[in-house]
Amino acid sequence: MSMTLTILRKAKNKFLLTVGYAAALVFISNKINGQKEYEVACVGFYNQENLFDTIVDPDTNKILQEDFTPLGPKSWDSKKYKEKLENMSFAISKMGLESTPDGMAILGVAEIENRLVLEDLVGQKAIKDRDYQIVHYESPDRRGIDVALLYQPKYFKLESSKTFTLTMEGNDHFYTRDQLLVTGELLGERMHFIVCHWPSRRGGEKRSSPKRVAAAELTMQIMDSIRKVEPDAKIIMMGDLNDDPVSKSIKKVMKPKASPQDVAQSDLFNPTADLYKSGNGTLGYNDAWNLFDQMILTGPFIDLEKSYDDFGYYGFKIFNEAFLIQQEGQYKGYPHRTYSYGQYIAGYSDHFPVYVTLLRAKK
Repeated sequence: MSMTLTILRKAKNKFLLTVGYAAALVFISNKINGQKEYEVACVGFYNQENLFDTIVDPDTNKILQEDFTPLGPKSWDSKKYKEKLENMSFAISKMGLESTPDGMAILGVAEIENRLVLEDLVGQKAIKDRDYQIVHYESPDRRGIDVALLYQPKYFKLESSKTFTLTMEGNDHFYTRDQLLVTGELLGERMHFIVCHWPSRRGGEKRSSPKRVAAAELTMQIMDSIRKVEPDAKIIMMGDLNDDPVSKSIKKVMKPKASPQDVAQSDLFNPTADLYKSGNGTLGYNDAWNLFDQMILTGPFIDLEKSYDDFGYYGFKIFNEAFLIQQEGQYKGYPHRTYSYGQYIAGYSDHFPVYVTLLRAKK
């Protein structure tokens, strides 16, 4: 039977929930007045698919920037840019509403051009009231795209942030997105978030695989450096990894477990592994699904006893609502993207967003 969350009430910016089974409404242990109350926080990731403004920045003039101008091949003008912002903010506004009216407490994003587009995004009517704050650094990526993290200050108190640059030995001309580490307190509980956009499969999956293996090794170095100081650190790594859960970079380098029952404190947990085996994905290509958008958690998030004394993993979701799906044409059933074969189709992104729900018992 599937688990459900029922919102009880809002108190001091924290949403209190009951957890029960949908079919029988049997509530789990430690009941409070017949129902157990929880605080909930949703943490997600969303590839924005080339969220560019219309201006070429002379200091960061990269390959794609000239495409996204009014005179470029995509005829990218203010009207399209505004529509893109409205679409992406609307999608973000709907994520996680089955658990909390506040949606994403924390959201990692990729394929954004600069801080300006993030400021324009969080200022959109659909999410403006959430007061999202921005953590962003310019990356050396040749395409001129970066990763970033958005957070609601009512949920998250920022402590520090840092970026890590991926290099490839013997290749001085290799440039990709930096990996972003953000540390702070989620409703008073210390956590770390790593936002990634690993190198693409340009040139073929096999030929490009060493770059993603190197990216995975860098991610593990970041995680290990944290866990050396904090053995029980709660870390959520998220991103567009350009690899599936079964790829070498993840399965052989990061070695996450697919089932919570197998996860020890020192292990990693990948909630997307079983979904991928079942045929689910976040983007489609050549009549097949890939699950590149993943979230990997450290062992301390797993609470097999379901006591949720501290924030623990409750569930993972690929947010593939109907409005995000192409409803006709060659790509029917796939994510409704912004362009198709160079033609503007006023969609959202070529990736579905993903998120995890975290629960903590109300004290």
